[in-house]
Amino acid sequence: MDPKEDNELKNYMTALSKKTNDLSKEGYSEQFQVKEGKLCTSDDKVSFASNEVTIIKHYRFEGESDPADMSILYAIETKDGRKGMLVDAFGTYADKGTSDFMKAVEEEENQNHPKQ
Repeated sequence: MDPKEDNELKNYMTALSKKTNDLSKEGYSEQFQVKEGKLCTSDDKVSFASNEVTIIKHYRFEGESDPADMSILYAIETKDGRKGMLVDAFGTYADKGTSDFMKAVEEEENQNHPKQ
């Protein structure tokens, strides 16, 4: 690996890692994942539909030269008060199931809170 690319990857991973640590300190401790069209807790014991999820914050991370180094970190709260994070790539490397679910969450939020 080119030293410049290696440094960019380290910076990218450091920024993502720092933000996940910061969110953990704010109480976003659950590591969510999307399975079969639902947001699931890491132990798969609880799942949520798109209308049961709110995106509190989101952060995009981009590598300077490698399109594979693009991701989005969501800080999420569920209807039962769970707070956690979900990471997905964006662009051509995005996970279709995760991206589709998060688009549905955004659409639900826009319908419930239209911009004026």
